[in-house]
Amino acid sequence: MRQPKSVKGLEELGRVRLSASFYLRDFLYSEIAAIHGLPNIPDDPDLAIAAGMALCENLLEPLQARFGRLSIRSAFRSCAVNQFGNSHKLNCASNEANYAGHIWDRRDAEGQMGATACVVVNRFVPYYERTGNWEALAWWVHDHLPYSEMEFFPKLAAFNLTWSENPKRRISSYIPPRRGVLTRPGMENTTGRHDAAYAAMLVEIG
Repeated sequence: MRQPKSVKGLEELGRVRLSASFYLRDFLYSEIAAIHGLPNIPDDPDLAIAAGMALCENLLEPLQARFGRLSIRSAFRSCAVNQFGNSHKLNCASNEANYAGHIWDRRDAEGQMGATACVVVNRFVPYYERTGNWEALAWWVHDHLPYSEMEFFPKLAAFNLTWSENPKRRISSYIPPRRGVLTRPGMENTTGRHDAAYAAMLVEIG
Protein backbone atom coordinates (compact mmCIF):
# COMPACT_ATOMS: atom_id res chain seq x y z
CA MET A 1 0.00 0.00 0.00
CA ARG A 2 1.33 3.45 -0.92
CA GLN A 3 1.40 6.40 1.45
CA PRO A 4 -1.89 8.27 0.89
CA LYS A 5 -1.68 11.67 -0.80
CA SER A 6 -5.37 12.63 -0.64
CA VAL A 7 -8.15 12.90 1.90
CA LYS A 8 -9.86 9.89 0.35
CA GLY A 9 -6.65 7.88 0.54
CA LEU A 10 -6.10 8.80 4.18
CA GLU A 11 -9.72 7.95 4.98
CA GLU A 12 -9.22 4.51 3.49
CA LEU A 13 -6.01 4.01 5.44
CA GLY A 14 -7.72 5.07 8.66
CA ARG A 15 -10.45 2.50 8.07
CA VAL A 16 -7.98 -0.38 8.14
CA ARG A 17 -9.06 -2.63 10.99
CA LEU A 18 -6.17 -3.65 13.22
CA SER A 19 -8.22 -5.85 15.57
CA ALA A 20 -11.79 -6.35 16.76
CA SER A 21 -11.89 -3.01 18.59
CA PHE A 22 -9.29 -0.83 16.91
CA TYR A 23 -8.81 0.87 13.56
CA LEU A 24 -5.61 2.52 12.37
CA ARG A 25 -7.26 5.96 12.64
CA ASP A 26 -7.45 5.48 16.43
CA PHE A 27 -3.64 5.75 16.57
CA LEU A 28 -2.86 8.59 14.16
CA TYR A 29 -3.75 11.63 16.30
CA SER A 30 -0.77 13.63 17.56
CA GLU A 31 -0.82 16.92 19.47
CA ILE A 32 2.55 17.80 17.94
CA ALA A 33 1.21 17.19 14.45
CA ALA A 34 -2.04 19.05 15.13
CA ILE A 35 -0.42 22.18 16.60
CA HIS A 36 2.45 22.41 14.14
CA GLY A 37 0.63 21.35 10.99
CA LEU A 38 2.65 18.20 10.34
CA PRO A 39 1.17 15.13 8.60
CA ASN A 40 1.23 12.08 10.85
CA ILE A 41 0.98 9.47 8.11
CA PRO A 42 3.05 6.29 7.71
CA ASP A 43 5.70 6.29 4.98
CA ASP A 44 5.32 2.49 4.86
CA PRO A 45 1.63 1.77 5.55
CA ASP A 46 2.00 -2.00 5.18
CA LEU A 47 4.66 -2.21 7.90
CA ALA A 48 2.70 0.16 10.16
CA ILE A 49 -0.42 -1.96 9.72
CA ALA A 50 1.39 -5.21 10.45
CA ALA A 51 3.03 -3.81 13.58
CA GLY A 52 -0.21 -2.18 14.71
CA MET A 53 -2.14 -5.42 14.28
CA ALA A 54 0.37 -7.27 16.44
CA LEU A 55 0.19 -4.56 19.12
CA CYS A 56 -3.60 -4.58 19.16
CA GLU A 57 -4.16 -8.33 18.98
CA ASN A 58 -1.48 -9.34 21.47
CA LEU A 59 -1.66 -6.50 24.00
CA LEU A 60 -4.44 -3.95 23.66
CA GLU A 61 -7.34 -6.32 23.01
CA PRO A 62 -6.60 -8.64 25.97
CA LEU A 63 -5.89 -5.66 28.25
CA GLN A 64 -9.20 -4.06 27.28
CA ALA A 65 -11.05 -7.36 27.60
CA ARG A 66 -9.86 -7.67 31.20
CA PHE A 67 -10.11 -4.06 32.43
CA GLY A 68 -12.51 -2.27 30.12
CA ARG A 69 -12.08 0.63 27.76
CA LEU A 70 -8.60 1.96 27.04
CA SER A 71 -7.83 5.56 26.10
CA ILE A 72 -5.04 6.06 23.58
CA ARG A 73 -2.85 9.00 24.60
CA SER A 74 -0.15 8.74 21.97
CA ALA A 75 0.72 6.04 19.48
CA PHE A 76 2.02 6.14 15.91
CA ARG A 77 4.39 8.97 15.00
CA SER A 78 5.75 9.60 11.54
CA CYS A 79 9.49 10.14 11.33
CA ALA A 80 8.89 13.84 10.63
CA VAL A 81 6.61 14.29 13.65
CA ASN A 82 8.92 12.39 15.99
CA GLN A 83 11.99 14.28 14.75
CA PHE A 84 10.23 17.60 15.33
CA GLY A 85 9.26 16.49 18.83
CA ASN A 86 12.79 15.40 19.61
CA SER A 87 14.38 18.56 18.20
CA HIS A 88 12.01 20.81 20.16
CA LYS A 89 12.26 18.84 23.44
CA LEU A 90 8.64 17.66 23.35
CA ASN A 91 9.25 14.35 25.13
CA CYS A 92 10.15 12.38 22.02
CA ALA A 93 13.24 10.20 21.88
CA SER A 94 15.38 10.25 18.74
CA ASN A 95 14.01 8.62 15.62
CA GLU A 96 16.55 5.81 15.88
CA ALA A 97 15.48 5.08 19.45
CA ASN A 98 11.81 5.12 18.44
CA TYR A 99 12.07 2.83 15.41
CA ALA A 100 9.72 -0.11 16.10
CA GLY A 101 8.41 1.94 19.02
CA HIS A 102 6.28 5.00 18.37
CA ILE A 103 7.56 4.89 14.79
CA TRP A 104 5.70 1.79 13.65
CA ASP A 105 6.80 1.94 10.02
CA ARG A 106 10.51 1.44 10.64
CA ARG A 107 12.25 -1.67 11.95
CA ASP A 108 14.72 -1.32 14.80
CA ALA A 109 18.49 -1.66 14.52
CA GLU A 110 18.19 -5.47 14.76
CA GLY A 111 15.61 -5.55 11.96
CA GLN A 112 12.71 -6.31 14.30
CA MET A 113 9.17 -5.03 13.86
CA GLY A 114 7.41 -3.35 16.77
CA ALA A 115 4.86 -0.77 17.86
CA THR A 116 4.12 1.36 20.93
CA ALA A 117 0.96 3.00 22.21
CA CYS A 118 0.68 5.17 25.31
CA VAL A 119 -2.54 4.05 27.00
CA VAL A 120 -4.68 4.84 30.02
CA VAL A 121 -6.65 2.02 31.63
CA ASN A 122 -9.64 4.11 32.64
CA ARG A 123 -10.96 1.76 35.30
CA PHE A 124 -7.54 1.70 36.96
CA VAL A 125 -7.26 5.50 37.37
CA PRO A 126 -9.31 5.89 40.62
CA TYR A 127 -7.36 3.07 42.27
CA TYR A 128 -4.05 4.59 41.17
CA GLU A 129 -5.01 8.09 42.32
CA ARG A 130 -6.01 6.75 45.74
CA THR A 131 -3.03 4.44 46.29
CA GLY A 132 -0.25 5.54 43.92
CA ASN A 133 0.25 1.84 43.23
CA TRP A 134 1.08 1.79 39.52
CA GLU A 135 3.11 -1.38 40.04
CA ALA A 136 -0.08 -3.42 40.46
CA LEU A 137 -1.06 -2.91 36.83
CA ALA A 138 2.52 -3.32 35.65
CA TRP A 139 2.87 -6.72 37.32
CA TRP A 140 -0.51 -7.89 36.02
CA VAL A 141 0.56 -7.12 32.45
CA HIS A 142 3.95 -8.74 33.11
CA ASP A 143 2.28 -11.97 34.26
CA HIS A 144 -0.38 -12.16 31.58
CA LEU A 145 0.66 -10.49 28.31
CA PRO A 146 3.60 -10.83 25.85
CA TYR A 147 4.76 -7.21 26.11
CA SER A 148 8.23 -5.96 25.27
CA GLU A 149 8.43 -2.76 27.32
CA MET A 150 6.28 -0.69 29.66
CA GLU A 151 7.09 2.86 30.74
CA PHE A 152 4.78 4.50 33.31
CA PHE A 153 4.06 8.23 33.74
CA PRO A 154 2.59 10.16 36.71
CA LYS A 155 -0.56 11.55 35.04
CA LEU A 156 -3.36 8.98 35.06
CA ALA A 157 -0.79 6.17 35.27
CA ALA A 158 -0.57 6.40 31.49
CA PHE A 159 2.07 4.05 30.15
CA ASN A 160 3.87 3.24 26.95
CA LEU A 161 3.06 -0.34 26.05
CA THR A 162 5.29 -1.88 23.40
CA TRP A 163 4.98 -5.05 21.37
CA SER A 164 8.07 -6.34 19.58
CA GLU A 165 9.14 -9.38 17.59
CA ASN A 166 12.03 -9.57 20.06
CA PRO A 167 10.51 -8.64 23.44
CA LYS A 168 12.76 -7.06 26.08
CA ARG A 169 10.43 -7.65 29.06
CA ARG A 170 11.45 -4.38 30.70
CA ILE A 171 9.34 -2.14 32.97
CA SER A 172 10.36 1.39 33.99
CA SER A 173 8.66 4.39 35.54
CA TYR A 174 8.85 8.16 35.95
CA ILE A 175 6.49 8.01 38.95
CA PRO A 176 8.10 8.93 42.29
CA PRO A 177 9.31 7.42 44.52
CA ARG A 178 9.82 4.35 42.30
CA ARG A 179 11.48 6.09 39.36
CA GLY A 180 13.69 3.86 37.28
CA VAL A 181 13.57 0.18 36.37
CA LEU A 182 11.07 -2.10 38.09
CA THR A 183 12.21 -5.24 36.29
CA ARG A 184 14.22 -6.46 33.34
CA PRO A 185 15.83 -9.77 32.40
CA GLY A 186 18.54 -10.68 34.88
CA MET A 187 16.76 -9.19 37.90
CA GLU A 188 15.49 -11.68 40.49
CA ASN A 189 11.93 -10.35 40.34
CA THR A 190 11.44 -10.89 36.62
CA THR A 191 10.55 -14.60 36.86
CA GLY A 192 7.67 -16.37 38.55
CA ARG A 193 4.22 -15.05 39.36
CA HIS A 194 3.42 -11.73 41.08
CA ASP A 195 -0.20 -12.31 42.13
CA ALA A 196 0.26 -10.67 45.53
CA ALA A 197 1.31 -7.42 43.86
CA TYR A 198 -2.05 -6.95 42.15
CA ALA A 199 -4.50 -8.91 44.33
CA ALA A 200 -5.84 -5.80 46.08
CA MET A 201 -6.24 -4.00 42.76
CA LEU A 202 -8.32 -6.82 41.34
CA VAL A 203 -10.55 -6.86 44.42
CA GLU A 204 -11.16 -3.12 44.13
CA ILE A 205 -11.60 -2.66 40.40
CA GLY A 206 -12.80 -6.15 39.49
